[in-house]
Amino acid sequence: MSDDKPRTGFWDVFRSRPAETHAPQSAAPAREGAESTVPAGLRIATAYAWRFLVVAAAVGVLVWLVIQFKLLVIPLLVAILITALVWPALSWLLRHRVPRWVAIIVTLLGTIAIVSALVWLVAWQVSREFGGVRDRVLEAVDGLRAFLVSIGVSEAEINGYIQDGFDLLQAEAATLWSGALALGSTVGHFAAGALLTLFALICILADGGGIWRWTVRLFPAQARTAVDRAARNGWQTVMNYARTQLLVATIDAVGIGVGAFLLQVPLAIPIAVMVFLGSFVPLVGAILTGAVAVFIALVYNGPWIALAMLAVVLAVQQIESHILQPILMGSAVKVHPLAVVLVVAGGSMIAGIPGALFAVPLAAFVNVVAVTLSTGSWRTGAPVPADRLIWDTVPKTIRPVRPGASAAEPASKNGTTP
Repeated sequence: MSDDKPRTGFWDVFRSRPAETHAPQSAAPAREGAESTVPAGLRIATAYAWRFLVVAAAVGVLVWLVIQFKLLVIPLLVAILITALVWPALSWLLRHRVPRWVAIIVTLLGTIAIVSALVWLVAWQVSREFGGVRDRVLEAVDGLRAFLVSIGVSEAEINGYIQDGFDLLQAEAATLWSGALALGSTVGHFAAGALLTLFALICILADGGGIWRWTVRLFPAQARTAVDRAARNGWQTVMNYARTQLLVATIDAVGIGVGAFLLQVPLAIPIAVMVFLGSFVPLVGAILTGAVAVFIALVYNGPWIALAMLAVVLAVQQIESHILQPILMGSAVKVHPLAVVLVVAGGSMIAGIPGALFAVPLAAFVNVVAVTLSTGSWRTGAPVPADRLIWDTVPKTIRPVRPGASAAEPASKNGTTP
C-alpha cells in the first residue's frame, strides 16, 4: 500500500520551504504601497536635492583645498594664463622653424621686457609728477573746506570730522602695525610666487604636451579620450579669452591714456597701465579703472575736465566693444554680461582679486568641457551648441576622434596645443 505523504529526504531539511519563499514577496507590496503615498513631485525633488548636496559638498571641498594651497594654486593659474597670452607668439616662432628652446627664450625675454618697460614708465612719471599732484590735492581739500563753510558747515564741525578721522586711525593703530609687520611676509610670498610662476611657465612652454598626457593617464582608460578632447576644446576657449582680453586691454589703455594726456590729466601713463591691468577682469575692471581716471581728473583738473574724461572713457569702451572687436575678432568670441558680473562677483567673494581675475576663464573652461562631454561632440566632432555656452568659443567644430586614436598621442605639430 502506497503512502500519499511526500517523503522527506536528508537534503530536504536544508531546502527552502514555500512559506519562507513567499514571505519576502509579501512585504514588497507593503513597501511599494508606502512609497506610493509620497507625491511624485516630492520624490523627484528629494532625488535632485540629495544629488545637489553631494555635488555642493564636492565643490566646497575643492574650493577649501584651493584656498588652503593658494600659494601654489595662484602661481600655477597665473602661469597658465600667461601661457595662453604668449602662446600665439611662441606658435608663430615654431611655425617659422625656430628651435623650441630659442623660441621659449625669445618669448620669455620679450614678455619680461614689456613688463619691465611698463613698470619703468609708471615709476618715472610718478616720481616726476608726484609733487605737483600732492600740492593740487591739498588745494582741492582746501577748496572743499571752503565750500563746506559756504553752505553753513562751521569750522568746529569740520575740525570735529577731521579729529574723528584721526581717532579712527589711532583706534586701528594695532591693526595697521600688525599689517606693517606682515608686509615682509607678504613680500616674501610674492617673490616666491613670482619664481614659482616663472618656473611653471617655462615647464608648460617646454613640455606642456607631456605634462598633459601624464595628467590624462590619471583617468580610467575608457575615459581618457573624452577627457582629452573636452579639455583641449576648453583650452582653446581659454586662449581665445586671453587673446580677446589682451586686445580689449590694449585698446582701452591706449585710448584712455591718450585721452588723459590730451586733457592734461596727471599720471596719464599710470592711468593707462592701470586700465590695461584692470581690463583683464571683464566688464567690472574697465568700469572701476575708468572711474579712477575720472576721479583723478576731478580732483586735479576740476569738474569740466572730469566730465570730458568720462566722455573719453565711455567713447573708448563703446568703440572697442561695438566697432573694433567685431572687426578684428568677429562675432565668434562673446560672453553674456550677466554671466560676467555674477561669475566675477562670486570669484571675488571666494578669493578676492585672484578670484575675480580667474573667475571668467575658469567658468568658461568648465562650461565648455561639461557641454562637450554631455553632448558627445568629443566623439563626433559636431559643433558644440552655442546656446549652452556662456562663452561662444572658436573653433566652431571639434576635430573628430580617429578610430584607434588615444589621448596619449603627441601634441599637434602646428603649434596649436602646448
